[in-house]
Amino acid sequence: MRDVYRGLAVVTAVAVVTVTLVMLLPSRPDEVAARPVAAPSAVPTSSTPPSASASASSEPSVSPSPVDSAAAAAPQATPTPGSSLAPGYTAMEALYADPRVPKLPKKAARLKMTKPGRGVVKDPRTGLVVPRLGRPWKAHHAAPFTSKQVLPLRRGSNQRGMLVTCPLPIEEQKSARDTALLAARWTLNHHPKGGRIRWQVSQPIKGGWLLTYQVRYGKHVSRAAVVVLDGGMAKPGLAFVTVPESQRNRWRDITRVVSGVRVLG
Repeated sequence: MRDVYRGLAVVTAVAVVTVTLVMLLPSRPDEVAARPVAAPSAVPTSSTPPSASASASSEPSVSPSPVDSAAAAAPQATPTPGSSLAPGYTAMEALYADPRVPKLPKKAARLKMTKPGRGVVKDPRTGLVVPRLGRPWKAHHAAPFTSKQVLPLRRGSNQRGMLVTCPLPIEEQKSARDTALLAARWTLNHHPKGGRIRWQVSQPIKGGWLLTYQVRYGKHVSRAAVVVLDGGMAKPGLAFVTVPESQRNRWRDITRVVSGVRVLG
């Protein structure tokens, strides 16, 4: 009987284990994947942040630097006619990009000088002397220049001839010719809007350069000239004369002016 009871005990134990396993194991293998997953702890178990681990496991990507991106996005600077220099451009590059100022011909005409007359105006600020023009020219309040002579206004017109001197108002260049070209471009600020230059005379003078030219604006035109001359001051001096077509009978005075500009001494 003892052996019978031992056999019954073993059978009973095996049955209990079998029932327990059946209750614990899922009926289908994919039920394991369907069990809920516990949320990760808010505090990482490693000192390395997740983002660093992710970037370390992936290949590094090449992206443009902020400087490169800004340079690529920035528009190419271009000189604007009549304005100050665009960033990155020299004064001469801005001149050549200005459609109002054509290139100077390689063989420009030369001016036949005339006698300037005895009367002069001395300008100690520039170190220059210019002819004192007779009637109808008359002296005028100079500012913002350092000397000024003008023709009387004609009825119905706000343009009149003027002769002025002042220290060079633009950047001096290594070449006196280039300096005179920049000075002529600057004088467009003192002609009607839309003026364009047409060159007439270009020639060196002792200590500087002279240019004469036409300025056309719409259907009208003025004649003008600039003389850039080293008067011994910190900056070269500029003499500028312009006469509109409404006073064309005084155009001959332009030749007299450029013939008579000299250094004060």
